[in-house]
Amino acid sequence: MTDGTHENLDRLLLTGGIRLGRPQRDRLGWLVGAYGAPTLDNAPDIRRNGVIILKEPLSGAAAELFYRSLNPGCAVVIPRSENPGFDFLKSKLTEFGTVGPCGADGPHEMWWGGIGWSKLLTAADTSTARPRIVSCYPRGGDATAAFTLRHSLERFDLDCHIEPIETQFGDRLLCFEKAEFMMRMWNKYREPLLFVEAGATLREAPLLPSFVGCDVGLHKWNRWEMSARTLYLGRTKRAEMLLHAWQQLAASHPAIWEGYLLDQAWSLTSSQVPLDTVWLPRSYHALKGDLGALRATILHDQQTTTLELGPDPAFAGIVRSARRAGRTGARDAFMVMTAKSEIAKPETANGIAVILRDISASDAGAIAATVEAVTGAYAADCGGYGRLELSLCAWQEDVGAARDAAAQARYRILEIAPGQRIANDFFASHATEDAVVTARHLFP
Repeated sequence: MTDGTHENLDRLLLTGGIRLGRPQRDRLGWLVGAYGAPTLDNAPDIRRNGVIILKEPLSGAAAELFYRSLNPGCAVVIPRSENPGFDFLKSKLTEFGTVGPCGADGPHEMWWGGIGWSKLLTAADTSTARPRIVSCYPRGGDATAAFTLRHSLERFDLDCHIEPIETQFGDRLLCFEKAEFMMRMWNKYREPLLFVEAGATLREAPLLPSFVGCDVGLHKWNRWEMSARTLYLGRTKRAEMLLHAWQQLAASHPAIWEGYLLDQAWSLTSSQVPLDTVWLPRSYHALKGDLGALRATILHDQQTTTLELGPDPAFAGIVRSARRAGRTGARDAFMVMTAKSEIAKPETANGIAVILRDISASDAGAIAATVEAVTGAYAADCGGYGRLELSLCAWQEDVGAARDAAAQARYRILEIAPGQRIANDFFASHATEDAVVTARHLFP
């Protein structure tokens, strides 16, 4: 992007009242460079190319008309995509990626997508950035699968590391064993890593995630279940955070399905840092029997009807719908902010949970403004609370789940509504109230 393009984009964001953190702004700038000039959704003309930034949700006929006006030369960016009002439109589009909230500077989740991957896949073919392919398999298992993968790599001139590892069960790999292997590879090599399950075949060079330059790239099986059979990690601190979180969860819960643990690691990391995620297309996770198997980039040695990827019956339905829409569910904190250690007070150091309710029945602008007000107030004066967890709840059952989670963490719980006035001393005033209540308890 030229300096003039940067200035035009910044002016457009300022005009639309859109606040983006630096990683979000960088991703949007990359999209403008790839697709063309940006416009806001309230622009009077119908844009057929370029980047379209949507501020307000569309539903029903409006969403259908908007969808029909698009072509593969367009990218759609939703800078406040945590709002469930955007779910309907997102379900009609191809989901390319998300960038998590950036604290008070960019306190929203940014979603980007479009009409198919063709433009990006074509551009990625010319990429000079290349990942290292890594894979592992049980030492006591059949090495044929690893040979198949290694043989398919030879014609693409890609560096690789494929090794047998010791496993608890001779013929299968547990999640914590895979996560520990990935951590070793992270520490051993300096280039981006692309884990591919042994037994897979590479039909094309898998250059899309390194071309896009994301923190993490993975595929959502059935559009909501995160799969660890194809997993890309860029060389970033945020990718390392995700890997550490996944490894720790897998070590603590070795019997739990790996896709669920990866999902939880993603939710945890995305709430704390602006994780730049690319949701890899099905061509990077094709299975035998897929209609598009012949055009696959990575073809896994599994039938389309396989049950190995899930669904896990214990995986809550409400979480499935949130993942399908590319956003964090109500049972996970949307955003986590931490105060400097010297500011947190012992009596409030456990933190505070703010629950924003009724987001399905509220105006999108009011929801966005309230999120910005809460995060801004915490950044201005945390009130001594060492940690803020903000949860967005559409229904009363969501509120109950969020309250239960906060109570288990022994957090102070506050429930607010969209449009509610949030003063700069919001947290300080509640901390004072807590101190008064504590004093009355100690000195009746």
